[in-house]
Amino acid sequence: MARIEITPRIAIDDSELRFEFVRASGPGGQNVNKVATAVQLRFDAARSPSLPDDVRERLLALAGRRATADGVIVIDARDARTQERNRAAALGRLIALIRRAARRPKRRVPTKPTAAAKRRRRREKERRAKVKRERGRVRRHEE
Repeated sequence: MARIEITPRIAIDDSELRFEFVRASGPGGQNVNKVATAVQLRFDAARSPSLPDDVRERLLALAGRRATADGVIVIDARDARTQERNRAAALGRLIALIRRAARRPKRRVPTKPTAAAKRRRRREKERRAKVKRERGRVRRHEE
């Protein structure tokens, strides 16, 4: 049973991954209608014992449409003409996605605008208001 190293603290058993091969559209010449080269990689992120809870939450959020309601991430790869290359591409995408989820987002430090920034904003608002005020109808002066 091989383990796939994602980060120093996260490794996934390859038994947690399911690969399905289907016929792909696109390049492939005469083989395109005969050989199942497209790959569908399925990884049950919701039940994976390899993922810490915080990473699991971020991973499912990052996966978006690729995650099913059950928490299974499905990645399609059909760019290459061979199963091996499509399999490697799908696995690479999953690893990249998990690595992105493993990074903790920086905590936002709330800040307030400076006094100078407030003055600049106010001046700009006054300038725009004046421009708009002066856009009214042009009246002719009677002589």
